[in-house]
Amino acid sequence: MSGPLLLPTWQDLRGAHPQVVDTMRTYLEQIACVLRPGSVTGADLALRSFATYLGTNHPELQRIRDIGRAHIEGFKPWLAARPGQNRAQLTPATIAHRLGTLRVFFLRIDEWGWDDAPARVPMFPGDVPKQHHALPKALDDPSAAKLLRAAQAEPRMLIGVTVEFLLRTGLRVGEYTALTADAVVLIGDTHWLHVPIGKLHEDRYLPLHPRVVELVDAYRTKHVPEGHHLLLPRENGKSLDRHGVTRFINKAGAAAGLPHIHPHQLRHTLATQAINRGMSIEAIAAMLGHKSLDMTLVYAKIANRTVAEEYFTVAEKVEALYAQPAQLPADDLGPNMARLQREHHRMLGNGYCARPKAMDCQFENICESCTFFQTTIEFRPTLLAQRADACAKGQVRRAEIFDNLITGLDSTEAS
Repeated sequence: MSGPLLLPTWQDLRGAHPQVVDTMRTYLEQIACVLRPGSVTGADLALRSFATYLGTNHPELQRIRDIGRAHIEGFKPWLAARPGQNRAQLTPATIAHRLGTLRVFFLRIDEWGWDDAPARVPMFPGDVPKQHHALPKALDDPSAAKLLRAAQAEPRMLIGVTVEFLLRTGLRVGEYTALTADAVVLIGDTHWLHVPIGKLHEDRYLPLHPRVVELVDAYRTKHVPEGHHLLLPRENGKSLDRHGVTRFINKAGAAAGLPHIHPHQLRHTLATQAINRGMSIEAIAAMLGHKSLDMTLVYAKIANRTVAEEYFTVAEKVEALYAQPAQLPADDLGPNMARLQREHHRMLGNGYCARPKAMDCQFENICESCTFFQTTIEFRPTLLAQRADACAKGQVRRAEIFDNLITGLDSTEAS
């Protein structure tokens, strides 16, 4: 028995631990009523691993209710030393899954009040190793724009439709290729996409961008015969598959000068763009069809990363602020005058502005941008100086305001 696929069968295990095996198999029958077959298979492997350990190291144990901490603490290193498939040991992910599944087993039979449940759940959250999942790999905004432009320029219409559809909807590839001809529905004055039951056994509706609606209509008019059951089949009528979609995306990606792109990256790209522009976690979860917010919260980490990027774009300005040499007040000045002497103060109608010299002010041209502001030709030198100051500071918007004011004065003078 050198790998996970060579664990003893339940029949083999039953000879030494009949009651343990009976409880575990009854549990598997219960969860099979509510979980997918793959999940039940994973639970089967986890419980058989534990039963194998018990048979090898604790042959005297006959009931699940007699399991205690010593058995769990012995099982963990035993499991970590087990060989994996084509490798010396099980992967950390497999170990975490098996321990997590075993803990859920104990929690459930305790909740259900089974007679064979231990008096106290013998496993704790700390028994399950934490997994370090990498952030989803989304395309940054410039790369996404390059990919879309390249896809739109492709002679084959289906490539452009596929890339733009996935970028604007965030569908999984399997959901995209399975869309039926009646998937696009008009509700009120908005087109919605009906995504049928898929990976998480639930369907959903999401709004469709008008551009996507136009592309779908154009492609179906040209290439899809009336009565075809799919929304976007190939030009020959056959259904698309994952490999075909991947080829489409990377044909456009190569034309845009981008490295290999996995189709799921387009889903991550839409979610990243949405959260970075203020869309709520709940709305993103509904759009992507996530069953739990835990699945969506990973994009909050991406938003935090974007905050960091924006922070470092202004780091030099902040550094200039902190790099100003301190000016100690003169001994004969009062505290208020000493403070004013250290600050770049600007007298206002009812106080003063204490903004440091190195820090830009977003209200520096508040009056000049007001619709009631008026100026005349005698102020032209001042306006020119203010524009020069804005240009020197890299304040593009402020410079544009003074450009417009000066242009207006020049036009008035010419007339």
